Amino acid sequence: MSNKEEKQTVEEVNTAVDAEMVQEETNENVDDQPVSEEEAVEEETVSVEDYNQLKDDFEEMKNKMLRVQADFDNFRRRTKIEQETAAKYRSQRLAEELLPAMDNFERAMQVSPESDDAKSLLKGVEMVYNQIGQALEKEGITPIEAVGQPFDPNLHQAIMQVEDDQFDSNTVVEEMQRGYQLKDRVIRPSMVKVNA
Repeated sequence: MSNKEEKQTVEEVNTAVDAEMVQEETNENVDDQPVSEEEAVEEETVSVEDYNQLKDDFEEMKNKMLRVQADFDNFRRRTKIEQETAAKYRSQRLAEELLPAMDNFERAMQVSPESDDAKSLLKGVEMVYNQIGQALEKEGITPIEAVGQPFDPNLHQAIMQVEDDQFDSNTVVEEMQRGYQLKDRVIRPSMVKVNA
């Protein structure tokens, strides 16, 4: 065998050995790779009854979660409405406490003074009455219009019925006690005489 043929045979053997080594490394690498969970876990068989039970349990939990979420949304909405209402009518309690004092001021101003001292005292009473009225008005508390208005049971409380030719039927003739409202809520209805 010539050198050339020997060289060629050696090269063929080397190539074959290299190919075999590459194949072995590839096989080793495949064996070294981690096995996925799906391949590692043996398939479990679940009975139809167990499956249906798990499905029912899941649906029940899902419905409970949806109900809790709906309850929380309703609670949040209710709380917001309550806060808005409380802010809107926050001065109602103060107004209810001040209204009897306003009534007393009105009665005091109906007195006709004879002396100068009484006139100046009456003027001071009127000034205080007007200041309190302005403060109440700033808070949205306004007197209810009564005399000459048609009787409205939501705004007026009829305590007497009279016959007066100057007024139409079912019209307020006289206001016995002034009524007040806070924005759109009646704090106290007006006590009135109504024409028959």
